[in-house]
Amino acid sequence: MTRLLAVAFALSATTLTAAEKPNVVLIVLDDAGQRDFGCYGSTYHKTPHLDALAKQGVRFTEATSTCPVCSPTRVAILTGRHPVRYGLTDWVPGQPPRPGQRLVGPKNATELPLAAVTAGEYFRAAGYRTAHVGKWHLGGPGFAPTEQGFDLNVGGSAAGHPPSYFAPYGPSVTGLGAAPKGEYLTDRLTDEAVRFVAAEPGKPFFLHLAHYAPHTPLQARPEVVAKYAPGKLGAQGNPTYAAMIESLDDSLARLLKALDDAKVAGNTVVILTSDNGGLATLEGMAKPATFNGPYREGKGYLYEGGLRVPLVIRAPGVQPAVLAGAVDSIDILPTLLDLCGIPAEPKSFDGVSLAKVLRGEGLPARSLVHFYPHYANQGGKPGVAIRRGDWKLLVDYETDRGELYDLKADPGEGRNVAAENAKVVAELRGEIDAWVKSRGAKLPTPNPDYRPNPPDAAGVITMHAKTATVSGGQLRYEPLPHKETLGYWVRAADTAAFDFTVVKPGDYAVEVLQGCGKGSGGSEVELSVGASKLTFTVKDTGGFQAFERRAVGTLSVAAGRQTLSVKPLTKPGAAVMDLREVVLRPAK
Repeated sequence: MTRLLAVAFALSATTLTAAEKPNVVLIVLDDAGQRDFGCYGSTYHKTPHLDALAKQGVRFTEATSTCPVCSPTRVAILTGRHPVRYGLTDWVPGQPPRPGQRLVGPKNATELPLAAVTAGEYFRAAGYRTAHVGKWHLGGPGFAPTEQGFDLNVGGSAAGHPPSYFAPYGPSVTGLGAAPKGEYLTDRLTDEAVRFVAAEPGKPFFLHLAHYAPHTPLQARPEVVAKYAPGKLGAQGNPTYAAMIESLDDSLARLLKALDDAKVAGNTVVILTSDNGGLATLEGMAKPATFNGPYREGKGYLYEGGLRVPLVIRAPGVQPAVLAGAVDSIDILPTLLDLCGIPAEPKSFDGVSLAKVLRGEGLPARSLVHFYPHYANQGGKPGVAIRRGDWKLLVDYETDRGELYDLKADPGEGRNVAAENAKVVAELRGEIDAWVKSRGAKLPTPNPDYRPNPPDAAGVITMHAKTATVSGGQLRYEPLPHKETLGYWVRAADTAAFDFTVVKPGDYAVEVLQGCGKGSGGSEVELSVGASKLTFTVKDTGGFQAFERRAVGTLSVAAGRQTLSVKPLTKPGAAVMDLREVVLRPAK
């Protein structure tokens, strides 16, 4: 459906009077993972107001973002369509290709095209006041919220994050005027949202409050930070991030009070979600923002830690409930239109309305696709994931390797069961291929400037675990800051390979940075580059993350691009080893 036809369809929308039309408050957080909230299991973060809202409404336990990064998911939320339809598949503008990357992602759009029909346009056509407050990140001048159906834009621009959360905020946070020095951005955006709610009594409104928080830079009010003690690695424990979450929770409380004060709470749909999973890598920080366990990885990855988001909906006539089952960002707009009685052609959307689900019916049977053909700043690689029922298949576009998980039995995606379920893998791959073709999705292509792991000025070649290609069932790179290693090496059949670049051919002394738990030492491992091979015995270091640097022999290598293969020959213990690094030093 074209933009004009869709809006005209909405204009014919509604026979409800202004007083009968439900208001809508759509709150979208930035980089907040599902596990960051008490109602989703956090014991470190304090979120009493969201927890209370969840008890008053419906809390979805398996909600996902359409993409593991921000801009594409925001497209999905605002249009109900998959962002691939607009050629916007990465954060805007995305990162340029790098020599160490095997592939080049498809060209990424730098704005949401004006032809897209947004929530703002649907609701304004139905007689609503509309406001966007906060992060936009879908285009600059000419593509701002005010060009996409919003009467008011406060804070929205092409920027993905503020230079500072304390005033002065910088020119990228538009529409705030002269803010008092030291004012906190989350508080100010809440002020603007409360002001909008109270502005025109009696007229229905659609408010899109898109907080910048808790995206980096991590900054919070010192008195709130002081409430939290630092936690240990491998768990939530960042006091600044926790304070940002608490301020967001306080913002929710103020906004809900504004609805009560305006006497419209009983006729307002309130929905809270996030644009992707929590940031669980360092991103230049001393401590990761959050931890998404039991879900694997975080922002930038197609594993559940990068996709699981909070989704809480409180709506008139909807009874409190906790609902399992896969729902997604693309479902939000069709659901809101349905709840508000605003007609729209279902074929306009890739998502489905959850209105009947909210009122007790089951979820429709379908597959959900998460398409991310780019390299993420956090370390995620180009790929695609599909979920059908409890099955989830991930395909790595670098290697075409498939990983299959049963999310009911294994929500942490720790056991790849692709080898035992070849039929399921084939079916899901077929669905992916059909999805890509039907939507004209662009795939990544080989990088003509690929130059992996080049030597330094002294000719030393360092190959970090994150640059490895793995094959087999369980071996994987673990990016969590207390690991940064190839781990889960529990199958002797699993292997790793490192591409690297040689300028000066010859003999190279080989060092490995390996760890191995008590009782698991003794594996024989072969390293090879072409015909040159060596074998070493893994040392028990007292712990898999107790890394020890070891000289293990010499390899002869030719000039040009080469590949180092790492192949276990035996595995007497529970796992082969953890491997963080391989170094080649020119032999003297």
